[in-house]
Amino acid sequence: MKTTNEGQAHPLPADPGDLGRRVAHRRAQLGLTRELVAERGSLDPGFLEYLETHPVPVGVTTLTRLADALDTTVASLLGGGREVPPGRARANARVLLESLDPAACWRKLDRRGVGRVVLMAPRGLVALPVNYRVLDATILFRTEADGTLAKAAGSEIAFEVDQLDEVFATGWSVLVNGTVSLVSDEEAVRWSRQHADPRPWAGGPRDTWMRIRPTGISGRIIRPEGPPIIEPD
Repeated sequence: MKTTNEGQAHPLPADPGDLGRRVAHRRAQLGLTRELVAERGSLDPGFLEYLETHPVPVGVTTLTRLADALDTTVASLLGGGREVPPGRARANARVLLESLDPAACWRKLDRRGVGRVVLMAPRGLVALPVNYRVLDATILFRTEADGTLAKAAGSEIAFEVDQLDEVFATGWSVLVNGTVSLVSDEEAVRWSRQHADPRPWAGGPRDTWMRIRPTGISGRIIRPEGPPIIEPD
C-alpha cells in the first residue's frame, strides 16, 4: 500500500523515474561527478541531483544540455533504441583495434554485470546470458537446478563479456575459455556470506551455483586514436 510522508517515521524512497536513472547511469559510465556534468551543461548541481532521485518533467532545452554534457543524445536519454540491436552507429574512422593483455581482461571482467555462456546443448550451440561475478580468478553465476547450464557441468564452454559505446562507436570484448562445474552447497554458503551474490535478473529459483575455471582468456578493445588508455588497478 502506498503512503504519503505525512506522519510517517520512515518515508518510502523516491522513484527517480526512467530519465533520472539513465542520466545517473550515463554519468557513472563516464566517471563524472554531478558538479562536472552540471558545469558542462550549464545546469544547477542541485537540479541534477534532484533529477537523478525524483521524477521530474524536463524541457527540450534542458534535455539537450544534459545530452551534450553526457556525450550522448536526447533520444538515448529518453530510452530510444532500447529494442534496437547494438552496434548500428556509423563506424569511426579514427580508432585503433588493440589486444588486451590478461591483466586488463580480468580488470574488465571484475566490473561484474551480464555475460554470455556459450556451450553445446542437445539442440546445438547456444549462448545464454548470466549475471556473474569474479572470485579468485574464477567466474561465478547462479542458474536453475535442472536447466541447460546446470546440465553442462563438467564440459568445456566459452564465456564472453563486452561493452559498446554507441556515441563514439568504440568498445571492448573479453572471451574466456574454460570448464564449468557445479559449486558445492558449502562453498556457495561461504561465498554468499563473504561476497555479494551475483543475483540473476531472471525470475524463479536459481539456487544452483556454477563456476568457470578459465584455461584461456583474451580480449580486444576499439578505442579512439591517441595515447593508450591506462586502466585503473
